[in-house]
Amino acid sequence: MFFQNSLEQHGSHFFVMIGSLSRMNTALIWPERIARCRMRNAMVVNEAKREGVSRRFNSEGPSCHESPTNRLFFNPLPLLWYVRTIYVNAGRMVHFDASRASDENATLPAGMAIVLEGNTIQSIRPSQDVVDEFGLNGQDPSTSIDDMRVHDLGGQAVVPGLVDGHTHLLWSGDRSQEVAWRQEGKTYAEIASMGGGIRSTVQSTRSASEDDLFTSGYARLRSALRTGTTHMEAKSGYGLSTESELKLLNVMERLNAIEHTPSIDATWMGAHDIPSETTHEQYVESLLSEQLPAVVEQGIARSADVFCEPGWFSVEESEDLLKASKSAGLRLRMHVDEFVDGGGGELACSLGVDTADHAYHTPNDVRLAMKQSGVKTGFLPGTPYAMGDSWPDMEWVVENQVPFTLATDFNPNCQTLSLPFMCSLMVQRCNVHPLSAIEAVTASAAKTTPHPSGLVHGVLAEGAVANFNIIDGPHWEAMCLRPSSSPFSGTVLDGNFIAH
Repeated sequence: MFFQNSLEQHGSHFFVMIGSLSRMNTALIWPERIARCRMRNAMVVNEAKREGVSRRFNSEGPSCHESPTNRLFFNPLPLLWYVRTIYVNAGRMVHFDASRASDENATLPAGMAIVLEGNTIQSIRPSQDVVDEFGLNGQDPSTSIDDMRVHDLGGQAVVPGLVDGHTHLLWSGDRSQEVAWRQEGKTYAEIASMGGGIRSTVQSTRSASEDDLFTSGYARLRSALRTGTTHMEAKSGYGLSTESELKLLNVMERLNAIEHTPSIDATWMGAHDIPSETTHEQYVESLLSEQLPAVVEQGIARSADVFCEPGWFSVEESEDLLKASKSAGLRLRMHVDEFVDGGGGELACSLGVDTADHAYHTPNDVRLAMKQSGVKTGFLPGTPYAMGDSWPDMEWVVENQVPFTLATDFNPNCQTLSLPFMCSLMVQRCNVHPLSAIEAVTASAAKTTPHPSGLVHGVLAEGAVANFNIIDGPHWEAMCLRPSSSPFSGTVLDGNFIAH
C-alpha cells in the first residue's frame, strides 16, 4: 500500500511511522499526541543521514527533483533536536514583510541570512552579521554546532511558503471521459445531466472508505509540497450527505495531524450540488436543519462555502445558507459567477465574505465594490486552462488594484496542485508581473486562510512561521517560469528542511 498508519509501542508513547519526504530517505518519527497538537516541529533521526541531506542540498545542481520515496520504516534511534537553524548566503529574496517599508518591491538583495528558532523566523539579516554573531567564521558551509544547524544556500533565491487558498482535496473516482464530451460541445450542465459532473464524483466518494480517502489525500499533499505548497484550504463537497460530508472533514483532520505535509484549513461545502436522491428544496432544507448543525458539532470546519451559480444554488438560497453558517460561528467563502454573472459578487459584498472565487463573469463595478468591502477575489487559472475558457482581464484587475489571490482549484476536472503552474499561466499568458503573481499565492492568500499555529504565514518576517521555498537558481522570478516541474530545490516547512 502506498501509505499506511502503523504504530509501534515504544516506551510510554505510540510513534507514527511515515515514509521519508526527502530523496535521502531521512526517517522521521513523532509522538502521536505531539502530532495531534499540531506542534509541527518534527525531530530528525540519524545525524549521519541528516549530514547527507545538507551536503547534497548544498552541492547538487538545479535539476535534482526526484520523487519522494514511498518506503516506510521505523528507526528507533535517539531523537535529535536543533533549537536554532541558520540559512546563510541566500540569493535574491521575496519577503512581503510590511515592516520593511524601505525595501523596494518587497524584495531583498542576495547575501541575506534567515535565522530560525524552532518553527519560527527569528530574524533576517546580512549573512556576514550572522556569521560574526554566532562565530561561524572558518566553519564548513553546512555544519552542526551544539544545538544549532547551519545551511549554506549558495546564492539560491528564496520565496515564502506557498498558500493554496482553494482546493477540493478529497474525492474519489475518475471523470476523464468528460474531456471528450466537452470537445463535442456539451456544457457543464449538460454533462451533469448525463450522469457526469459533481454527482458522478459524489457516488464514487461516498463508496470510498476513510482509509482510501486518507491514502489519496496524503499522496496529493506530498505532490503539493514538491511544488512549494506549505498550507492549503480544502473543501468537502463531494459527499452531499451528512454522513459523507462529516467523513471528508474527518479525513482532513487526520491528514492535518501528519508532520512534513502542508497544513490544512478545512471548509464545509455541502452546498456544492444537489444529490440525485432528493429534490432541490429538500436538500437546501436538510443543509440548514441537519448538515450544518452536525458540521458545527463536529468542530473541524472553520469556514462554509456555497456554489452560488444559476442552476445550482440561487442568490437567495446562498444568502440563507451563508447567514446561518455565520450565525453558527463559521467564516464565509463563496464560488461566484463562474459561468455567468449570477449576482454572486453582489452577495459577497453584502455579506463581507473572506473570498469570492472564480469570479470570471463578475462585472468590473462589482469587483470594485468587493474591493471596498474587503472581499478578496480568488482567481483559479487552472480551471479555464482545463476547460478551455477565456482568461479574466488581469491587466484591468492589477491596474485598479483589486486585491486577488491565485489558487489551483484542484478537483476531478483540474488535477494540478502546482501553484508555480498557476503563476506561470498568469505571468506568461495574462501579463501579470511575477511579483504580483507570487504575492497572490503567499501573503495575499494567507490572509484568507490562517495557519493552524496562529502565526503569520505567507511572508518572510520576524515572528512568522518558518515556511519558505528555496529556488534552484539565483532569481526568484524563475518560480513563475516552470509550468511542468518544480522550481524548488527544497522547502522549509515549520522549520524543517525537506529536499526535493
